[in-house]
Amino acid sequence: MVKTSLIDKLSILADAAKYDASCASSGTSKRSSVGKSGLGSTEGMGICHSYTPDGRCISLLKILLTNFCIFDCRYCVNRSSSNVERARFTPDEVVTLTLDFYKRNYIEGLFLSSGIIRSPDYTMEQLVEVARSLREDHGFRGYIHLKTIAEADPELIKAAGRHADRLSVNIELPSEESLKSYAPEKTGQTIRKAMADVKSGIDDRKDAIKSRVIRKARVPRFAPGGQSTQMIVGADGTNDAQILGTASKLYAGYGLKRVYYSAYSPVPDASSDLPPVKPPLIREHRLYQADWMCRFYGFEADEVAGTTEGGMLALDIDPKLAWALQNRGHFPVDVNRATRRDLLRVPGLGPKSVKRIMAARRHGRLRLDGLSRIVHSVKTALPFIVAADWSPGGLTDEAGLRSRFAPPPEQLSLFA
Repeated sequence: MVKTSLIDKLSILADAAKYDASCASSGTSKRSSVGKSGLGSTEGMGICHSYTPDGRCISLLKILLTNFCIFDCRYCVNRSSSNVERARFTPDEVVTLTLDFYKRNYIEGLFLSSGIIRSPDYTMEQLVEVARSLREDHGFRGYIHLKTIAEADPELIKAAGRHADRLSVNIELPSEESLKSYAPEKTGQTIRKAMADVKSGIDDRKDAIKSRVIRKARVPRFAPGGQSTQMIVGADGTNDAQILGTASKLYAGYGLKRVYYSAYSPVPDASSDLPPVKPPLIREHRLYQADWMCRFYGFEADEVAGTTEGGMLALDIDPKLAWALQNRGHFPVDVNRATRRDLLRVPGLGPKSVKRIMAARRHGRLRLDGLSRIVHSVKTALPFIVAADWSPGGLTDEAGLRSRFAPPPEQLSLFA
């Protein structure tokens, strides 16, 4: 048997991890080793950013513990029946890599996931051991994100939360029917139970902090960066309205920090019922925009889904503009009088722009030239706003308004 070198393992297992999009490093508590023991920090710059061939930004040392897997999820390149090159790190090897990369200033932390080997509990124990060793044996204060195994014992998930900044349990597919079809070893009930266990740990810590008698008393940490999940887009027939509905329930029910949407990339030896086409990256982008509308702009998932045709978001214009075009009775709004909620519904205005508008209008009525200095895309907003020296007139109700924003039609290629 040929022994695989550490560099070869890194090449295989870093590449195998690129399909997991949920690798953000935000939201955790501030920690630094400056003036203290240990090494590492969750503050400042220094996270290495690299990009996958399909354009995703990857932060941290992002690897799998192993791409061996006893599960046979049909959408996964690392499924048990896939003919891919396999490798496996030991926990000590991952610890060594993380520390070496950090000392060379390549990374700020670790994102660690894994295929399932032997059993979910065994795999989860290995992941937890990496985080435990970094924290306790080496005093590592940098960022750690662990992908938790939904089928693992809840006590192992609790142990993961004590060492990791963020935990994530991937829901994989947005409907129970699709999960049964494409990932028969997994169930939505098990995944949601794991999410509930993580939420319980986070809530218990918050309650303990509030109820402590001595303010400086130390409360055991538990995933201060919260939890996230990922849904694969385009592997099954689920439409965008259903995806947004599932995401809305996850945010409300489990207090998720983020739902990530991952465009399905064709995998080797794929099943015949999986789409053999390039990743639907524009669709993925529109879902992120719709997600932002619900999280930061005050929209409900049903409102955004109401703009869809056949349950699918428009690809040629963003979902906020699509909503405005379908709800023209809400416009135009007066930038000098409108509430924050109404301003956030104007295409081209985001939370920062709205904050600047509300601050500026305290000192006088806003004119178009003043607005253009504090709003990034005032041209997009013009049909939907009134200013001191501007009124859109009939532009708001113009039949061809959509064509002003949609890209011109392109000739399709015979070889696309």
